[in-house]
Amino acid sequence: MRKAWAFLLVLILYAGGWGRLRAQENQPGDIESEWDIYAPEFYSQGDQTFIISMGLIFPTVFFNQGNIIEHNFSPPLGGTGSLAYNYYLNSHISVGGEIGGMFNYTVAQSTVFIIPIGLRLGYQFIFQRFEIPLTVTAGIAPQRYLELGYFGIFVKAGASLYYRFNPDWSFGVNANWGWFPQWTKNPEEDVHGNIADLTIAVRYHF
Repeated sequence: MRKAWAFLLVLILYAGGWGRLRAQENQPGDIESEWDIYAPEFYSQGDQTFIISMGLIFPTVFFNQGNIIEHNFSPPLGGTGSLAYNYYLNSHISVGGEIGGMFNYTVAQSTVFIIPIGLRLGYQFIFQRFEIPLTVTAGIAPQRYLELGYFGIFVKAGASLYYRFNPDWSFGVNANWGWFPQWTKNPEEDVHGNIADLTIAVRYHF
């Protein structure tokens, strides 16, 4: 009988100690408290991000010899998606690359395709878990309409707002303004297209 009571007492003490240990391990906020010390200094040379974006484009102002012309997109609304890579030189400045695709319908119900491929330069502001990258991207932009093709360039400037969900992932929105010129042998036919885009994005940090 004494052995039974002794065994029961040991079991109770063990269960109580185990319960306190589990409670300490599972106390809410342990991981959160470590993440709360997140600061801009957590970005350093060699940090990288990979970004997937998708959303809408808005053909805006098109020029020919300094005059505004009709862009013939109907509706003036298309789609876009892109993949981007950033390499951080320090806690704020990054370099990288981007490849994307854009499409828009014309009044004749045909489709214009543009594939921007460029290099990126960025500067990032950080406020707690919010990150605001400003970027400039420049490169080539092959274009296709029916049987017609054009190999041009583009320059794009934009701003983003991301929320750092955890050390690995952040989610946000991007807004960009792009310049897509088309130069021909006849300057009177040159067109300078301006296209804005608004996208949602997922960013992976590694």
